[in-house]
Amino acid sequence: MARELAIDFGTSSTKVYERSRGLIYDEPTAAAVDTKTREVLALGAEAYEMVGRTPRHVVIVRPLRQGAITDFDMAERMLRTILARCGATKVSRPKILLTVPSAATSIERRALKQAARSAGAATAYLLEAPMAAAIGLGLPVYDPVGSVVVDVGAGTSEAGVVSLGGVVALKALRLGGQDLDRAIADMVRQRFDVVISSRMAEELKISIGAAGAAPEVINAEVQGRDVATGEPARAVVSSDDVAGAISDLLRAMVDGVAACLSDSPPEFAQDALFEGIHLLGGGALLDGFADQLSAGTSVPVHVATDPRSIVIEGAGRCLDDFSKLSSLFASAER
Repeated sequence: MARELAIDFGTSSTKVYERSRGLIYDEPTAAAVDTKTREVLALGAEAYEMVGRTPRHVVIVRPLRQGAITDFDMAERMLRTILARCGATKVSRPKILLTVPSAATSIERRALKQAARSAGAATAYLLEAPMAAAIGLGLPVYDPVGSVVVDVGAGTSEAGVVSLGGVVALKALRLGGQDLDRAIADMVRQRFDVVISSRMAEELKISIGAAGAAPEVINAEVQGRDVATGEPARAVVSSDDVAGAISDLLRAMVDGVAACLSDSPPEFAQDALFEGIHLLGGGALLDGFADQLSAGTSVPVHVATDPRSIVIEGAGRCLDDFSKLSSLFASAER
């Protein structure tokens, strides 16, 4: 029997779920590449550990940006290696279900399917991330009830209202956690004249980042290089500094969710007030963001228990009955 895999090929991380086995792969979407030979030196967590520590001829490549493939060749090579690590071979070509951001264009969707087939998939299907999230949360997606799902990922932020097996309202922004990281790095450069890596900025976001000013100011020391001299330098950054750097981006995310709710049919307003917003993705872990989202939409917000894994869990559940859910895959082909 052909193997069936669900893959969440994300901007920041890639997850693979196999039917009957569950989650079998969860590592960063990154590869260390020798620019002289185009050889892939490391993949996933091993490559991520090399960020900022490689010689000049070795670069860390992320083949997706804002949920879209920007380096097709590297995306194919990464998928091929990931499939090999998961035990797929040329003989046992797996059937693959790929999650796709609702913001993806038809060209981007075709590119994702083509990359999977070129990497060794027998067949490839697409499932939009908001629907996968709703299924992963166990929401009544086939009932005449509106369920509001907000997924704040590394490259995109999506808000969707799901009902009767479809997405009835949607707002997708090419804006996510990596944009917050860049804003933090830019702030440190401008305020302290210190250049830090994207990884250091992400660590700042995780350790002291918050939506809005925290009751108690927390400081963290960062290492980088001086803008003028290029010599090693340090800076002490406060939680208020980080909050100020990302405030405009967070406000744009909240406005996007509010716009989605405004665009949904009036009948779903009561459902949203009663059921609330289901928040997931890495952005759900940012301290205070759920409260800011609730205040900005006047709707209660529920943070998923394991927000980073909800989408792949939903896609994995879809592997159990492809035929029943064929309409969901067809709608994702647009």
